[in-house]
Amino acid sequence: MASVSAYLSFVRVSHTVFALPFAFTGALLASREAAPSWQKFGWILVCMVAARSAAMGFNRIVDARFDAKNPRTANRELPRGAMTATEAWVFVTAAAAAFVAGAFQISALCGWLSPLALAIVGWYSLAKRFTYYTQAFLGLAMAVAPVGGWLAAGGGLAWAPWLLGLAIALWVAGFDIIYACQDEAFDRAHGLKSIPVKFGVAGALRLSRVLHVATVLVMAGLALVVPLGPIYLGGVAVVALLLAYEQSMVAPDDLSRAAEAFNLNGYVGILYMMTTAVALYVG
Repeated sequence: MASVSAYLSFVRVSHTVFALPFAFTGALLASREAAPSWQKFGWILVCMVAARSAAMGFNRIVDARFDAKNPRTANRELPRGAMTATEAWVFVTAAAAAFVAGAFQISALCGWLSPLALAIVGWYSLAKRFTYYTQAFLGLAMAVAPVGGWLAAGGGLAWAPWLLGLAIALWVAGFDIIYACQDEAFDRAHGLKSIPVKFGVAGALRLSRVLHVATVLVMAGLALVVPLGPIYLGGVAVVALLLAYEQSMVAPDDLSRAAEAFNLNGYVGILYMMTTAVALYVG
C-alpha cells in the first residue's frame, strides 16, 4: 500500500500554493468591508486542496504510460510502482468527493457548480491529445480559483473576479509554457500536442513573455475597477519584476533552470495575495 509521502508526492500538494492565494484573494475582494469568517476560509482551503489533488491525480493516471517513457518523469509514483492504479483512482475519487462536499458547505450555488469546476480542471489532462493550446486550458482551470473564492464569499455580478481570473489564466499559461518546453522533443516524438510543439521552443518562450506582460497589465487594470490604491500597484510592480526574472532564467538554447523558474511562481501568488490584503484592509 502506498505511503502517505507517496500520496503527497503523487499530487504535488506543495504546488497548491499556485492557486490557493488567488482563491483567497477572490474572497477578500468580494468582501471588502469585512473579511469572510475563518470557517469560510477553512472550507475554501479544503476545496482548493481537494480539487487540485483530484485534478493532479487524474493527470498522473491518464499520463502514466507517457510518464514511464519520459526520462524526466519516469520516477513518478505510478511509473516506478510506488502506487498502484487502483490506489490512485481511489484517491482521486475521494478527493473529488471531498471537493463537492466542501463546496456545498460553502453554499448551494458553489455545490451545484462544483462538478463543472472538476470537469474544467480535469480536461487539461486530456487536452494535449487534441489541441496544441494545452497550456491555455491549464490557465482556464486555474482561473476557476479566484472566481470560486469570490462566489464562496458571497460576491455577486462584477468585473473584479473575471479580471482576476483573466490575469491568473494569462500568468499560468505563461509559466506552463516554460515548463512544457522541457518536453518539446518528447511530445513531438510521441504525438502529443503543446504550444512548444506548435511554435518551437523559441516561439513558445516569446509567447510566454507576451502572456506575462499581459498578466501585469490586467492585474494593474483591476485597480480601475476596485479602489485598491498605491499599495496594490506597488505589489503588482514587484510581481512584474518577479516575472521578468523568471523569464530571464530560460532561453531557447538553455532550459536548465526551467524547473526553478516554474517554482518561482509560488512566490508570485503569495506576494500578490498579501499585497492585495494589505491594500484592502490597511491602505
